[in-house]
Amino acid sequence: MVLDKISDLLAEKKDWQEMQNRAKKLPKDFYQAYRSIQKYMFKMGATDWHIFNDIIELFELAVVDGRSPAEVLGDDVATFADKLLSDNKEDWRNKYRQALNDYFAQK
Repeated sequence: MVLDKISDLLAEKKDWQEMQNRAKKLPKDFYQAYRSIQKYMFKMGATDWHIFNDIIELFELAVVDGRSPAEVLGDDVATFADKLLSDNKEDWRNKYRQALNDYFAQK
């Protein structure tokens, strides 16, 4: 049990590092936008860092399409980030609710 937890934590750390390395490969303007959004989201209470994979993927696709960060993010970057956080929190809220209901359904 303890070894499983340690293994899970090490896997999470590896996944995080791989994600950060992917972000560093973005063009400078996209990487700076990514870091700014990441910092903002952590300050605003992001609890699931996997959401940053979605942002990196969005940016990678934008680079391929020849778009700029401003074209992807729009004029209000905070609203863009808030929307992602809101969607992410709703996903987690639903998962936690289901887990709680499942727990009591077993009793």
